[in-house]
Amino acid sequence: MKSAIFSRERKIRFSHSDPAGIVYYPDYFDMFNGVIEDWFETLGVDIPTQITRHRRGFPTVRAECDFFVPSRMGETLTFALRVAKIGRSSVTLVIHGHAGEVERLRATLVLVVVSQDTGKSIAMPDEMRRAFTAYQSATQDTKAEAPA
Repeated sequence: MKSAIFSRERKIRFSHSDPAGIVYYPDYFDMFNGVIEDWFETLGVDIPTQITRHRRGFPTVRAECDFFVPSRMGETLTFALRVAKIGRSSVTLVIHGHAGEVERLRATLVLVVVSQDTGKSIAMPDEMRRAFTAYQSATQDTKAEAPA
C-alpha cells in the first residue's frame, strides 16, 4: 500500500451553492460520503457487495465539521482522508478539505458497521479491519493538513 494520504478533488458546482455562490454546508456531507465510498473501493471494500450480499451497512453515527474559509462555486477542493481511530465496530475518519494550500474545512466522521437485518452494530469484519489498519499505519506519519 502506498503511504500517501487518500485524496479526491471535487469541483464546487452551482448545485452545491447557496444564492451567494458559497457552498451550502450540508452539501459538504454528501461530498464526504463520496470520498469515503471512493476510499473504501481503493481498499477493496465493495460497498454494494457489503450491503446486498453480506447485509452490512456503514452509517455515519457522528459528524462534526469546522469551517475555516468559505468555498465558492467554480473552485476545486481536495479532500484528504485519514483514519483517526478503529474500534470494535467503528472507524473514525478525519477529512481535510483544501483549496491549494489553504485548509477550508475539517470533518470528523464516525462510521459504524451495522447489520442490515437488525440495524444494530456488529463487529467489523477482519478483512475490513486489516485494510483500515494497514492504511492507518501507512499514513500515520503523513501530513493530511496539506495536500500532497
